[in-house]
Amino acid sequence: MPTQQPTREPSTDSPARLRPAVLEGKHVRLEPLGPEHHDGLCAAFSDGRLWELAVTLVPEPEGVGRFIEDALAAREAGTQLPFATIDLASGKIAGTTRFMNIVLPHRRAEIGATFIGKSWQRTPVNTEAKLLMLTHAFEVEALNRIEFLTDARNETSRAAIARLGATQEGILRSHMVMRDGWIRDSVLFSVTATEWPTLKPRLADRLTERPSSE
Repeated sequence: MPTQQPTREPSTDSPARLRPAVLEGKHVRLEPLGPEHHDGLCAAFSDGRLWELAVTLVPEPEGVGRFIEDALAAREAGTQLPFATIDLASGKIAGTTRFMNIVLPHRRAEIGATFIGKSWQRTPVNTEAKLLMLTHAFEVEALNRIEFLTDARNETSRAAIARLGATQEGILRSHMVMRDGWIRDSVLFSVTATEWPTLKPRLADRLTERPSSE
C-alpha cells in the first residue's frame, strides 16, 4: 500500500507566486534579472561563445534583449523567476539562472536556463548559486520538489547535477527540438524537501573542501 510523504508547515495554502529576491553567498549574488543586465550578459555569453554549444539554447548577443524580455514576461506570468548571476570577486555578471516551470499548487519548480561564461566554469559560482536557490526553494518558499533537466548528450551537465546530490529519475525521450533540428532526449533529476536536510551540508562542504570544482 502506498505511503504518503510527510508534509511540512505550511501545508495547505500555496503562495500566489515565487517572490523576487536577492540571494547572496560568499562567492555569488543572484539578483532579479532586468534590462540593466543586458550588456553584462552579452559579455558573459560571449566568454566562450556559449551560443555555439549544440546542447544549450544560449542566445547570441543580438538576441539577449529578447531573451531578457521573454524572461520578464514569464516572471510576470508567474511561471519563471530569472536571476542575473554576479561574481562577487570581480563584480561582473557571470551568467544567468532561473526557477522555471513553476507549479505552485503542487509546490514544485525547475532550476534551469543556467548559462555561465567560460571564465567562471569550474569555479564555486555555479555550485553556490545552486545552494542558494535550493535553500530559498525549500526553506523560504516551502516547495516540495525541485527538478533539473539537461540534454542527454551533455555529460558535463549530467555529472554536475549528480554531484549536487540530485536523483536521476529517467530520460524524457524526444523531449525538445534544438536550434539545429536535433530531437533532444532530456535527463530528469530531482531533489525533494525530505532529502534537502541531508543534501544541504554536503553541498556546503563542496564549497569549502573543493572550491574550484563544478
